[in-house]
Amino acid sequence: MNKDQINRWETLANKELKDKTIDSLNWLTPEDITIKPLYTENDLENINHLNELPGLDSYSRGPRATMYAGRPWTVRQYAGFSTAEESNAFYRKNLEAGQKGISVAFDLPTHRGYDSDHPRVLGDVGKAGVAIDSVEDMKILFSNIPLDKMSVSMTMNGAVIPIMANFIVAAEEQGVAKSNLTGTIQNDILKEFMVRNTYIYPPEPSMRIVSDIIEYTSKEMPKFNSISISGYHMHEAGANLVQELAFTLADGKEYVKAALSKGMDIDAFAGRLSFFFAIGMNFFMEVAKLRAARILWSKIMKEFNPKKPSSSLLRVHCQTSGVSLQEKDPYNNIVRTSYEALAATLGGTQSLHTNAFDEAMGLPTEFSSRIARNTQLIMQEELGITKVIDPLAGSYYVENLTNELTEKAWKLIQEVENLGGMTEAVSAGLPKSRIEESAAKKQAAIDQGLEVIVGVNKYKPKDHENVEILNVDNISVRKNQIDRLNQIRATRDDNICQKKLEDLENICRNKSGNILEFAVDAARNRATVGEISSALENVFGRYRANNRTLSGVYKNAYENDENFLKIQNKVELFEKNQGRRPRILVIKLGQDGHDRGAKVIATAFADIGFDVDVGPLFQTPEEAAQDAVDNDVHIIGISSQAAAHKTLVPILIDQLKKINGEEIIVVCGGVIPREDYDFLSDIGVRAIFGPGTNILDAANNLLDILLGN
Repeated sequence: MNKDQINRWETLANKELKDKTIDSLNWLTPEDITIKPLYTENDLENINHLNELPGLDSYSRGPRATMYAGRPWTVRQYAGFSTAEESNAFYRKNLEAGQKGISVAFDLPTHRGYDSDHPRVLGDVGKAGVAIDSVEDMKILFSNIPLDKMSVSMTMNGAVIPIMANFIVAAEEQGVAKSNLTGTIQNDILKEFMVRNTYIYPPEPSMRIVSDIIEYTSKEMPKFNSISISGYHMHEAGANLVQELAFTLADGKEYVKAALSKGMDIDAFAGRLSFFFAIGMNFFMEVAKLRAARILWSKIMKEFNPKKPSSSLLRVHCQTSGVSLQEKDPYNNIVRTSYEALAATLGGTQSLHTNAFDEAMGLPTEFSSRIARNTQLIMQEELGITKVIDPLAGSYYVENLTNELTEKAWKLIQEVENLGGMTEAVSAGLPKSRIEESAAKKQAAIDQGLEVIVGVNKYKPKDHENVEILNVDNISVRKNQIDRLNQIRATRDDNICQKKLEDLENICRNKSGNILEFAVDAARNRATVGEISSALENVFGRYRANNRTLSGVYKNAYENDENFLKIQNKVELFEKNQGRRPRILVIKLGQDGHDRGAKVIATAFADIGFDVDVGPLFQTPEEAAQDAVDNDVHIIGISSQAAAHKTLVPILIDQLKKINGEEIIVVCGGVIPREDYDFLSDIGVRAIFGPGTNILDAANNLLDILLGN
């Protein structure tokens, strides 16, 4: 395209724009990429991947030569419903309806290595997934599902050893040899220390666990993917796309180095590594992200000199974004998920989970899950996108975005390498702080209306849409799990079981033997998830993170904003009346480690002028109440996402009364169904802030309560 053509276009465009210029149409993304209104062939100069073909070279056009024209992506819906029985029924129904693989969601006690009878998990059992305490639960979970024919993906990181052990033994007792098992275990512990927080042990022994699983599966389970390196949870915690790419792939590189340190051959395990990305609402950027990921991983793997081409191939599972789902005007979420799913497939994902529209409010119902699954089936059968291999190849815009993301992510990967690798970067807090800053900036942009969310900060509906929510009877589920645990402990040979647990503990302590191998032996003898986890904890300890809060993000975003200044004036009025600033304790209760909302609230309220304390993760209600009294706070702000609020908040309020803290104001925010609002209000919760609440509105509301307005 010559200069004369460009000049003619600019003349025409400027005439149409009248009072604007072409440059005024440029858009700066959160990744600091300038998006122009027009891309031409001139934007493709010096881009190296343009002449590639699918299945070859750096795999920018896809990992397989025929892609979906040969075989469509796998429909793999992620689900877990409180009990193994309910989850099994759900899986079987979905498999009959066209789903091709199983993806298991575990509850938080299982993630954190606790049995259901542990006192710290009172409100969490069965709430955000299926409760698995033993081989018996695992056998029920896969009852009448042939594990030699069905691919099983399990999202598990902290308690990965007991879950893998129970899965292997459940298959054995179904008559399936572990060598015939197919699927994926997430086993990505580094990202837990960055964002999701369902870790158990400190980083160093956690990395030993990762490498032991890679070693065991490469020898004993050649069809099974030993790790799924996850950028999904980084995205959900607020990472921009460059951060998601760079930190995820740097994690992958760290796991490769850990496996090689055990003397393994790169080609013996690299082909079973897989990746997991979130797909958000920036459509073309998400398409480019998956293309860039394959280019970058191929480049990284060249450093290890693999002999097999498949060792350099990035395989990816995608899930539509949960954080893009909104409680307000919720049926819009069906549209959002559909566009995100289309971006994932045009980017070349190998398998896909589509979120249900009601997951902004609670666990999906059977009704919403059917819509989510059918979204993919319609895409495969009706859109025609499986007829052509990589239909967006050669797009001026997409190829340019791919190159931009590749270069920016590579620069960040090198920054991590200069710190000594991802383990060192995580210990230094680099990824966590970068992601939390990105999350705070995004929320500030939403609150200001600079980033539009239809139905939330623009085109708001006049009436609230009532949606049926799935309610889990946590008390009943926990009782049933405890009954089964008691039966297992009463019927097993306890002497043999304890001996196997001692053997497991010894090899952890002596740094000899494969941890998973010994855990399988313990599981065969009916050691529970909690008991196996405790054996490891006795040696490795249980990790506790340090809370760090950012400052300045909201203050900078709202500089000279009239509403922001008014709220700060209210803070000053309170301080003048009370002799000190308003003090809030922001907490998470139970085993829910998703702390994006809590961190954003803490950052914003500190910038507004509050004194902010952030409680440690995984507190009991009693511990949180004591912290509030000890720190003499005015407000406790409870961030809830995993639906334990109906069990744990009443305990906290009762405890405050017992320790003379009844004057402290209790408020709740997060994923709280409107059906729960009356219950919480009746027990004394003064304000409830659901998903999509503007943070300045929340701060203003709390100051009015404090000032008696």
